[in-house]
Order: sequence, then structure tokens, then C-alpha cells
Amino acid sequence: MKQRTITAVFFAAAMIGGIYGGTWPFFFLFLAIAVGSLWEFLGLMLPREQTFFLGKRLIGTLLGLAALLMATCYRFGDLFPAGALQPFLRDWPFVLTYLVGWTLLVELFGASKAPFQNIGYYAVGIFYIALPIAMLFDVASLSDYHPHRVMGILWLIWTNDTMAYLIGSQIGRRKLFERISPKKTWEGTIGGAICTVLMAWAISLYFNDFSTAQWLAVGAVIGIFGTLGDLVESMLKRSIGVKDSGNLLPGHGGLLDRFDSFLFVAGWVWMVVKMLSVIGY
Repeated sequence: MKQRTITAVFFAAAMIGGIYGGTWPFFFLFLAIAVGSLWEFLGLMLPREQTFFLGKRLIGTLLGLAALLMATCYRFGDLFPAGALQPFLRDWPFVLTYLVGWTLLVELFGASKAPFQNIGYYAVGIFYIALPIAMLFDVASLSDYHPHRVMGILWLIWTNDTMAYLIGSQIGRRKLFERISPKKTWEGTIGGAICTVLMAWAISLYFNDFSTAQWLAVGAVIGIFGTLGDLVESMLKRSIGVKDSGNLLPGHGGLLDRFDSFLFVAGWVWMVVKMLSVIGY
């Protein structure tokens, strides 16, 4: 319990310091989270007994990092002056295709028993981890950074998780998804979602980084998809028979354990914020 508390304090301090320290501390904080999460994910999915395990794990992590950096540099070219790289960044999907080609060569010479399965893991790492964090950078608007947006999203995810647990433990009767997570209940999930929307309304009274409609929409999205993100990571861990994604955070598991809901939610938050901005809310 003591170790868990100490980890939580240092983790919270790092998150708050990174988010409110300015654009660059925020950028490097979530860049580190992306790299650590990719490393954990590939460590879980790639068979350890295969040849060049660490090399393939590193290649997959670098591929995800490259996708994140290309998407970010393309969106915020004024913040990341690239000079001669601009033509490549403008056509980053094509550049990414070439990077995937390199992974094909890695697997060709890597003597894997299931090479295309490994390539699939690299691709999932990009879409499950790297691109959601690129979407967070877009929501936070790096060139005109809004830290309250980031903290508000994380606070709403924490609200959803905490209230779903508290309500479910008190009045939960009907299992939500017993095959994947035996402790989650419909009562806890619905209660957590309602509390998250109410918290979003409260945040909108103090933080005007989003409109009230946007905050409420973000709260609703997190109330729905935050729980689903947790279930997706539980499905992943159950499929390979592990309890935690890693041990980077003593007493709390790994980065994927801490950011499972966030990674799944980020894309939906990005979409709803963009849609409401287009229609004038």
C-alpha cells in the first residue's frame, strides 16, 4: 500500500508538471508515454522465444514513434520547422507506407514463424497507441496550447473510473461484461457515465477552453468509451494470460494499465470536438 501511494504521488506530480509546464514539457511527457506504451504492448504481443525479439520490439516501437512524429509535425509545421523534410511530411501516409515496407524486410530476414502476425502487431501499435496521442496533440492545439483541455479530459476519465467503481461496489447487481471483466456492472457503468457528464458541466463553469456543449459532449463520450477502453485492454491481457501490462509503475502495473481508457477515448474526443466546432458549438 505504501509503495502504491508513493508511486501515485510521483505519477500525479509528473502528469501535472508536464501538462501545466508548457507546450514542450507536455509534448515530451506524452511522447514518453507513447514510447513506453508501445514498448509494453509489443513486449506483450511478440513471442519472446522468437529470434531477434528485442530488435523487433524496438523496430515496432520506432515505427509507432515515427507515425506519431510525422502526424504531429505535419499538423503543427510552424512549431516543428522541418525545412527540407516538409515535402515528406506533407505526404506522410506514403512515407509511412515505406516504413511498413522496411518492417516487411525485417520480418523477411528475421526468421519469424508468423511474420505477418508480427506486422499486424506493429500496425495495431500505431492505431491503438501512437495516433490517439497525435489526436490529443491536435485537441490540445500545440501551436496555441490549452493545458486545461488535457487536464479536463484526464480528470473526466478518472471521474468515470472512480465513480463507476464506487457505485458498482455499492449497488451493482447486473454484470456488464462478465467474460472480460467480472467485477464491472451495468449500475456502476451507468452511474459513472452520469457522474462524468455532471463533472463535465462543472468543469465548463471554470474552464472555457471548450464551450459548454463541447465539455458535455466530451463527458458523454468518456462516460461511454472510457469503460469500453478499459474492457479492450482487459481483453488484451486475458488473451495472453497476464495481470498487468508491465511493472513500470510499482503497485499500479504498466503505462497501458494507466492509460487504457485514455488511448481508446482520445479518437472519439477528437471527433466530437471537431464536429461541434464545425457546426458552431
